[in-house]
Order: sequence, then C-alpha cells, then structure tokens
Amino acid sequence: MITLTSAQLDQWIAAFFYPLARILAVAASAPFLSNAAMPRRIRLILGLALTIAVAPILPPMPDVPPASGLGLWILAQQVMIGLGMGFSMRIIFTAVDMGAAVAAFQMGLGFATFYDPQNTAQTSVLSNFMTLLATLLFLTLNGHLVYFAVLAQSFTAIPISATPLAASSWHFLAVMGGKIFSTGLFLALPILVVLMITNLALGILNRVAPQLNLFAIGFPITLGLGFFSLILMMGYLAVPLEQLFNEGLRAMLYFALPPP
Repeated sequence: MITLTSAQLDQWIAAFFYPLARILAVAASAPFLSNAAMPRRIRLILGLALTIAVAPILPPMPDVPPASGLGLWILAQQVMIGLGMGFSMRIIFTAVDMGAAVAAFQMGLGFATFYDPQNTAQTSVLSNFMTLLATLLFLTLNGHLVYFAVLAQSFTAIPISATPLAASSWHFLAVMGGKIFSTGLFLALPILVVLMITNLALGILNRVAPQLNLFAIGFPITLGLGFFSLILMMGYLAVPLEQLFNEGLRAMLYFALPPP
C-alpha cells in the first residue's frame, strides 16, 4: 500500500506551483505571449506544459509548506519575478511602437489611428505596422523558443526562495523603461532627419515664393518622403532590432541580478 506524508505532498505541490506562478506571470506580461488575440486557455495550457517540462530539472525547492504564510510570500515573489521578466521584454516592443509613433506624427499621420490588439489601445497605423514587423522578425529569429530557454534558465539565475529581490532590481527595470524614449528616438532618427530637412526646405520656399500654398504642397511632400525614408530604412532594421531583442532577453534573465 502506498502511503504519502503531508511533507511529501507539500514538496510535490511546491515543485509544481512555484514554477507555474512565474511562468504564467511571464505569459501574462511578455509581448507576443500576452497578445489579446491568444486565448487565455491556450496560455494556461502552454504554462502547464512548460512547467511539467522544466519541473524535473529545477533546483531544490525551499522546504516550506505552500499553504503557510511564508509559502504564500514565495508564491507572490514568483509572480513579481515573472511580471518583471515580461515587462523587461515588453519595453523593447514599446520602444519600437514609440519610435513609429514619433515618425508618424512628423509625417502627418498622427490622425490615422487603429486598434492595436498587442497593446489593447488605439495607436497610429505606422506603429501597428512597425510592431507587426518587429513581431514577425522576432518569430523569424526563433524568439519564442528563446523565451522558453530563458524561462528555464531563470530558475537557476533567480532561484525560488523567500529572499526578496533587492531594490536595485526594480531600479534596473526603471532604467530599462528609459530606453522606451531613447531607443524609440534612435529608430525614428533617419525619418526625423529627412523630414527636418524637408521642413527647412519648405520654410525657405515659403519665404521665397509666398504665393505658393504651403499647406497644399507640404503635406504630400512630407508624407511621400516619410514613406520613402521608411522603405529605405526597412532594409537596415534587422540588425538594430536583433540587438534590441537580445538586450531584452538578457534583461529578462538578469534583471534580478543587475550588472555592477
């Protein structure tokens, strides 16, 4: 007759639920996995499958009853770590969206908005296009598989324990948040330079020939040159986007252990 003790049951429950909490938190906050178009049932099944796959190779779990106060604290810690990991990668895609929004505003497309299921909000058409392009590139580079590898490695880099994350970890995430503006501006810089030169030329033309209707000719010129610059820029976007993806994936793994 097989007999099980309460200590054994607690150990088995902890070995499954603690990793599951972190994985589901990542699936709820990371881009692509948290897309509103992906049903919650699929995300739950994916989280359960990943947990069953990685549970046998994880480090030993803390010897704490899961239903105790300390066990619930560890569970909350795993949720916070998972949310932080997902937020680290979401920053990269938000930076792409930010850069496209700035470029669209300068091109005169700020009024053209569309519902973005990734962000569940109204964004510019150009932002939707760039976000979709970044997502397709991420999948082409097997980013979804790297997601799973990072999740498995995170249990070694950030072991499951009752020790709270240091304040430097959340400061690191705040610093990463600043990349939304700096990286977005960097991605939109070629278009901004072209449009700045165009606006200067139109300003000089307006002073030389005031009888011209600047509003009638300025909009199609800036719009056409903006799209032309975007077409030229797309051929060089793969390298900087790949670097951004790698940076986001490293931040997912090491945000709890920020570099000195």
